Amino acid sequence: MSDNMHHQWLLLAACFWVIFMFMVASKFITLTFKDPDGYGAKQEPLILTAVTKVEEVHVPEEKRWPEEFQPTGKAFSGNLIRQPLVHMERLELLRNVCRDTALRDLSHTAVSKFVLDRIFVCDKHKILFCQTPKVGNTQWKKVLIVLNGAFSSIEEIPENIVHDHEKNGLPRLSSFSDSEIKKRLDLYFKFFIVRDPFERLISAFKDKFVHNPRFEPWYRHEIAPGIIRKYRRNRTETKGLQFEDFVRYLGDPNHRWLDVQFGDHIIHWVTYVELCAPCEITYSVIGHHETLEDDAPYILKAAGIDHLVSYPTIPPGITVYNKTKVERYFSGISKRDIRRLYARFEGDFKLFGYQEPDFLLN
Repeated sequence: MSDNMHHQWLLLAACFWVIFMFMVASKFITLTFKDPDGYGAKQEPLILTAVTKVEEVHVPEEKRWPEEFQPTGKAFSGNLIRQPLVHMERLELLRNVCRDTALRDLSHTAVSKFVLDRIFVCDKHKILFCQTPKVGNTQWKKVLIVLNGAFSSIEEIPENIVHDHEKNGLPRLSSFSDSEIKKRLDLYFKFFIVRDPFERLISAFKDKFVHNPRFEPWYRHEIAPGIIRKYRRNRTETKGLQFEDFVRYLGDPNHRWLDVQFGDHIIHWVTYVELCAPCEITYSVIGHHETLEDDAPYILKAAGIDHLVSYPTIPPGITVYNKTKVERYFSGISKRDIRRLYARFEGDFKLFGYQEPDFLLN
């Protein structure tokens, strides 16, 4: 009986020991797999590293959106996340080229009255717009005319008023005192639009010397004859101004003596540097004609005026770079003349990220 009881107690003790060990093992398993200092902690640095890399790619620390680009304090919506980076990259490229001493003569200019005459002012919304003809500037003028209160909508503005600077209600920056100019340059939202430099020259040539839709007779009757007399090689040619004549004039290092005679009409074909002084004036945004469908609403949003006015409807395909057209216009022009033209406009190509044309590389 005594031995039997002893065996029962040993068996019961063994059972309790097994149960105890199972409880300890269960606790150990729970702690091992659920403790944040266990596997979770080992995985955490990997997760953090991945997140950090994504942030570095999409929102670099040195490219945080500057305060001056948000004058109204309005935040950008989620669908515009990519747009600020595109524009920041453009501004970074501009700054880098501006610092390139080898291109200094092609990228820098004085902020003269000629430049200040190109910049239109909207005091009501603290906006400065630098005019760069042949890149859709007429539509931007309409936007500013509405913002300045001269007309209540873009549709109401007569076409003959848009470019009549005595009636369109758009003051030029040059009309202010030096201190007022400086204040606006320091504080206002500033932008302008660019386009492939060679395609812009083709547009200027067609608009002023071929079609001339606004009936500006001085281009054909005064400027064209002046260019022909100086730059036409075939003196027996009796046609009006040809694109070859135009290219030769623009690429001549001594073109300025004719520019002086032509006055402000040259704004349609001088460089963006000469028009807007982008290395001297800190612009908030530089739009591209080729991406205007995205850039126009972005500019309105960045300036805080997207709830007040819309950019006019852009006809399909009108802003697309037409490589075939550019090559056709330059096909009959000597490489020497094209290289001289590129040498003058190289600053515009480099500052705004346009590629040197293929027909110059062949």
